[in-house]
Amino acid sequence: MSSSPITACPPHAEATAASPALLAIDTSTERLAVAAQAAGRQSGLDEPGGALASARLLPAVQVLLARLGTRIGAMDAIAFGRGPGAFTGLRTACAVAQGLALGAARPVLPIDSLAIVADDARAQLGSSAPDTITVAMDARMNEVYAATYRWADGRWHTVQPPALWPLALLAAQWRDQPPACIAGSALVAFADQLPTTGATCVPAEHDRAAALLRLALQAWHASEAIDPALALPLYLRDKVAQTTAEREAAKAALA
Repeated sequence: MSSSPITACPPHAEATAASPALLAIDTSTERLAVAAQAAGRQSGLDEPGGALASARLLPAVQVLLARLGTRIGAMDAIAFGRGPGAFTGLRTACAVAQGLALGAARPVLPIDSLAIVADDARAQLGSSAPDTITVAMDARMNEVYAATYRWADGRWHTVQPPALWPLALLAAQWRDQPPACIAGSALVAFADQLPTTGATCVPAEHDRAAALLRLALQAWHASEAIDPALALPLYLRDKVAQTTAEREAAKAALA
């Protein structure tokens, strides 16, 4: 498919530099999050996803755009949760964002999926939120997706980029350098194995769609839009199953 460079497309007349028309989608977790902004109005959907995400995503997008009285072609960019997260979910969000963006000749905005959790936690904590938040998400197989972010100058900055941690190593790291604030599903999944004494903990997200849209707006204003042909999911795990020898080695390391 050939077209003029995506980044050369002018913004739509209905959008302004301060209020772009954006669609944002994320299926990196067990939640399906879709949010949009157009003509100064915002709306979002946050519902169970998982295995249903691939079938529900496009209908959810259509519902949301209809609610705002707009269309894909009116968007200035399409944001997607690039990961880390569930393998199938990352592929789904990236492929749908690429397809919609190419069809509309618009750029995409790759969004750090763990930063979504940090932003939601900050919103939940309100004025008591610390500047630095560590995110820890259950990656299954006794592993955790973890990253640390700092809020400064009206946006998030990455202190420690997303990484896949063996549970025992992350626990040791936290014992040596205890986080002040922790958010994410690993707090529940590994409640008895991760040291969190003294930390402010936010184990559950409140509105993933709203946080996703806030990050999409930050990415837009930071000029992070890219050609959809360049969009890629962030995979931190190359495989999803262990051999018998690897499982035995992991058990020995934990022991």
